[in-house]
Amino acid sequence: MIKGDGDWSAPAAMAIPKEGYFELEQGRYGPIFPRTPANYGFSIIAKVKPGRETAIREYGKQLEAAVQEDPTVLAPLRLHYLRWVLFDIGDGLCFQYQGIFDTEFDKYVEDAIALFLSTGITTVFVNLEGFPEDWRTDTEAVVKFFREHQFPSFLEYGEYPYVTADEIKKALRVKAAFSGMLDQMQ
Repeated sequence: MIKGDGDWSAPAAMAIPKEGYFELEQGRYGPIFPRTPANYGFSIIAKVKPGRETAIREYGKQLEAAVQEDPTVLAPLRLHYLRWVLFDIGDGLCFQYQGIFDTEFDKYVEDAIALFLSTGITTVFVNLEGFPEDWRTDTEAVVKFFREHQFPSFLEYGEYPYVTADEIKKALRVKAAFSGMLDQMQ
């Protein structure tokens, strides 16, 4: 099983066991989830506190504004993508958080808490049932919430596997510079 040294030029898929890992290896807060062709990530599904849908949607707008003001505000998280979904399948409103990033799970959570504390941005998760009230000071409680609400992938695919966000940005900068050079030659 390739653990991240794969050939980026060949698409790759990885079927993942139900537990979310191949071999039980303990991190600071629990099992370490593997790096996949899509890199690291997780999907959280949790119930929304009653009456908090508007707050969650407004938080999305606040985060959009923060990124427009400072495109690097989320840089410490080493993100590729975030996707947030609100849905109701008949048992109340649920929130799904999908994130793909370049660091392992424990570090991502620690970095997210540090980011929220340093920027003053409150996390959207305060709108979810069971999220710890003391999230600013109790990293273990936050990790416990995420692990309890994590739904591990059973398949991940990467068109350009194991490539970090920084490597993608670098390649695009090289492409732009090369394109600019070619334009100058005409």
